[in-house]
Amino acid sequence: MKIGFVSLGCPKNLVDGEVMLGMAQAAGHELTSEASTADVIVVNTCAFIDNAKEESVDAILEMAQYKRDGSCKKLIVTGCLAERYRDQLKTEIPEIDVCLGTGEVLDIVPAIAGQPAPMRLFKSRAAALGTEHPAPHITYLYGSDTPRVQTTPKHFAYVKIAEGCDYTCAFCIIPTLRGRYRSRDIDAIVQEAEVLAARGVRELLLISQDTTFFGIDKGKRGALAELLRRLNQVEDLAWVRLLYLYPTTITDDVLQAMAECEKVCRYIDLPLQHASADVLRRMRRPGNRDSYDKLLARIRRFLPEVTLRTTFIVGFPGETEQDVEELLSFVRDTNFDHVGVFTYSHEEDTRAFEMVDDVPAAEKQARRDRVMRLQKQIVAARMRARKGQAVRVMVDGPSPDSDLVVLGRLEGQAPDIDALVYFDQCDPATLVPGTLVDATITGARGYDLVVTPL
Repeated sequence: MKIGFVSLGCPKNLVDGEVMLGMAQAAGHELTSEASTADVIVVNTCAFIDNAKEESVDAILEMAQYKRDGSCKKLIVTGCLAERYRDQLKTEIPEIDVCLGTGEVLDIVPAIAGQPAPMRLFKSRAAALGTEHPAPHITYLYGSDTPRVQTTPKHFAYVKIAEGCDYTCAFCIIPTLRGRYRSRDIDAIVQEAEVLAARGVRELLLISQDTTFFGIDKGKRGALAELLRRLNQVEDLAWVRLLYLYPTTITDDVLQAMAECEKVCRYIDLPLQHASADVLRRMRRPGNRDSYDKLLARIRRFLPEVTLRTTFIVGFPGETEQDVEELLSFVRDTNFDHVGVFTYSHEEDTRAFEMVDDVPAAEKQARRDRVMRLQKQIVAARMRARKGQAVRVMVDGPSPDSDLVVLGRLEGQAPDIDALVYFDQCDPATLVPGTLVDATITGARGYDLVVTPL
């Protein structure tokens, strides 16, 4: 059959989607990018916050139209929304034939064929939420031999080194949806990296809910540093990038490995969520302004040229104007390279849902805007200071808007979430995606840089 696929949400969800595509293809099915020609449509959903849920429901409803028209024989919904609202989805959108949760990725082939999936034991979310620990029922973890169809550009790929999460952050539903933390084996990850590199992947992005917790669940402290050194030896890889690092699990051995391994990007993606001790305590997050300052100083001691990315949440229940001022002071003093700010989303099945959502939506947005205005000023000053600097740029390829405009990224820029580099005064035909090009920074466009190849 022809299988159409829509994938939403984070890179971790994207990898699940790539595995499902690979399994469908290995089973003999044909993949199509045209929903109108698909016999089966799979919608891989996200359910982290309200906006993500709305986007997922809209995509399901759009694909359900093909089922109503008769061109599509089966509609399958997978991912976090299916895990969280399985029964409600099938009741409210009767066009859905099958819902597969986050632990049922490997059941995609029998679902396409209309066969019953293997019997699995599940523990209810309500029971899981009554404990201090994430839901234990989900055990899925893909391996190096699991079929996978890469949907990112040929020269970069995400590799999930672990699944699940053991933390109980008050605002987050992910541990309930994805189960306890489960590290993959180092050998399996290295094997996958070697296969991807042989296919032309030049940049490997390591992802999980907490990448620096890797191996700790198995009692193997130091596993992440070992993994980085192993990946540094993989031929044809140019960059290895770490995403989603947790502030309490960034150890000196990891920083030392990052400093020693020339292929590992000097890039720290560190979601801190806030700087106010009171807000962090209510969020059930570790740390405070003092501990964060010490952590960042330690990172910069090992990696003087490091690029720092972080994300914050504003408008959490009980957040005061003083808390916001503390956050602004932290951003002003720390000089982050990249900052993302989210407005708090009051999600059922989280511990914070029991709190009063007492910051009005308009005020949440106003607080977000204040932080982002400050960050824009910081970035603008840094951009001006970088003019004339020599840099090495990874070529990503033509802009979606014009084949005459070629885009790229610096070592301190991750795909899809950070700013871009625009090539100027060059022949676009000479810039091959996945190659590293030496260039000079000649200007800036907002958060983006303009470079001229040497």
